[in-house]
Amino acid sequence: NPGQTVHQAFNTSISFLVNANLQHYSGESGLTYFTQLFVIMLFQFLAAATGMAAMAGLLKALASKNSGKIGNFWVYLVTSCTRVLLPLALVVGLILIVEGVPMTFEGKKEVVTMEGTTQLISQGPVAAIVAIKQLGTNGGGFFGANAAHPLENPTYLSNMVNCMSILLLPMSFVMALGFYLKRKKLAYTIFAVMLIALLTGIAVTTYAETQGNPFISAMGIDQSGGAMEGKESRFGAVATALWGAVTTATSNGSVNGMHDSLMPLSGLVALLNMQVNSWFGGVGVGFMNYYIFIIIAVFISGLMVGRTPEFLGKKVEAKEMKIAILLALLHPFVILGSTALASWMAVNNPALTSQWLNNPSFHGFTEMLYEYTSSAANNGSGFEGLKDSNVFWDISCGLVLVVSRFISIVGQIAIAGILAQKRFVPESAGTLKTDTGTFALMTFTVILIIAALSFFPVLTLGPLAEHVTMFKGL
Repeated sequence: NPGQTVHQAFNTSISFLVNANLQHYSGESGLTYFTQLFVIMLFQFLAAATGMAAMAGLLKALASKNSGKIGNFWVYLVTSCTRVLLPLALVVGLILIVEGVPMTFEGKKEVVTMEGTTQLISQGPVAAIVAIKQLGTNGGGFFGANAAHPLENPTYLSNMVNCMSILLLPMSFVMALGFYLKRKKLAYTIFAVMLIALLTGIAVTTYAETQGNPFISAMGIDQSGGAMEGKESRFGAVATALWGAVTTATSNGSVNGMHDSLMPLSGLVALLNMQVNSWFGGVGVGFMNYYIFIIIAVFISGLMVGRTPEFLGKKVEAKEMKIAILLALLHPFVILGSTALASWMAVNNPALTSQWLNNPSFHGFTEMLYEYTSSAANNGSGFEGLKDSNVFWDISCGLVLVVSRFISIVGQIAIAGILAQKRFVPESAGTLKTDTGTFALMTFTVILIIAALSFFPVLTLGPLAEHVTMFKGL
């Protein structure tokens, strides 16, 4: 296969190292089998296991009375790979092989089409890579079309297995919290908030995609099956809408349809899922993002009701709050700052607009916003109307990937380490309860105020403006 440019290889290596799997290349033509297995698939195991190890350290810190220890990273990493990821990947991989996903080292297969022409069909060790890409919330496709490709996701059953694999570990980690800390009510409360947010996004996306595009309806084209542009007929609008909401809520980023063709409200949900980045999220780190908002909610609630800000028997004080606030603001700062830079460059050099974007106006702006949002959220999906394989996008997205993954995970572990060193304080009448519906609502409100409202102006400039103008017939 032709080699990648230096800047594209820079982006690819970082992208898979940090669990984002943002792809500025086409899988089957951009990488050899060796690279797919010994770089891409290896990183998909290690990056996912890193998030799981971080979560394990956080759990040990929360359970600690005053030991100051959060465990051994190497032990957690190896255990995550050998006891969880590898066994599950073997099971899912076997199911995918039965459903027709290739698992071979043969080269391209020559076939004669129905038109009588000869075509070369790419194949390879696909099933193994697809299994871990979904289970580890990685999302990087063996083929350029990702899970929309008929050999990567051939049947409705394989589509269901893939979708379930995406949700399995992020949901399980919330339950693991309750099991490990012996606080199942707290886990159920957190799970309920995340699930309600996810189901709301699925409902909005499904509604938008099944209604169809008013411009296409005005042309007299039947849209009884929904807005089918960019979707596979074997899945339909509903299954694509479900996948779009699930993959962005979990930091997975794989796609079974083109997000660039989503209706504006569906694009809004996908963006908001990644911008909040706390609805189940990636394996391990999903709850860790939510945990930052719990710390902030505990502190604010304590001040409001005059009770000591405590979480699981540890006082939340100024040092933890400073780190939590910085991490909460880092995400919007990176996304909005990067999008502003790209927009400024496009405005001051109109030639770049035609080089970068397939669409003008609001949709073109959303393409740029989505790319940085996906990078910062370790998601990896894209509005593929953006022509992103060039020096600017490869380097800028690579830097966003590094900053967003490592500063966040270091800060989250730092808070865990600080709390682990503190003396355990038994619950009393003055302790703020964190496993109630009231506190769950408080946490949800904090997430909306800090995360969602930070992005409301930029969402107004992109998908909301496109939705309004489209339904006004402009």
